[in-house]
Amino acid sequence: MLARWPGLSYVGLEVDAIQHARNLQDAPAGMRFVAAGAQDIPSADAQFGLALMLKSLHHVPLAAMDKALAEVARVLRPGGYLYLSEPVYAGPLNEISRLYNDEGAVRAAAQAAVDRALAAPASPWQQVAEQRFDMPVEFKDFADFDQRMMRPTFADHHIDDALQARVAAAFAPHCTQQGARFVRPMHVRLLQRKS
Repeated sequence: MLARWPGLSYVGLEVDAIQHARNLQDAPAGMRFVAAGAQDIPSADAQFGLALMLKSLHHVPLAAMDKALAEVARVLRPGGYLYLSEPVYAGPLNEISRLYNDEGAVRAAAQAAVDRALAAPASPWQQVAEQRFDMPVEFKDFADFDQRMMRPTFADHHIDDALQARVAAAFAPHCTQQGARFVRPMHVRLLQRKS
């Protein structure tokens, strides 16, 4: 987006201190990063034409999901869009990941929060598009999976040797000489801020 529309300004929110420091270090021209969550956006009303929530609503605390969607509506101009993508809780990759990080409840809560936001009597939102698709996810080997999925900077999954062995055993049948290939089912909704 920065390359295609360089004259616009962009703001990224980040709650993880380690990732936020990396973002600040590597920020391209035109991009500003702020340490904040979607439930408390430090921007004035009607400042943006587009908001992206890419696999992030389910990471907002459960009690703050409704507030996060209200905050996004607040900072969007009337007619502005929210592109919201969330992973669906299904498939072999999920079956492996749930052994150390079961996201069933939070993913369902994220979908329910969007449904509530759309159904509210005075909802600021209208849904203009919806799409489901499978996103390919590849790992070179279990070490690659371990590094990317089990030990990200933003979460401590309390991985001990026994748990790592259980996850490795579940991962092994999916691994070939070319690595392990999965698909992650995704659900995308495009919401528009009502005028």
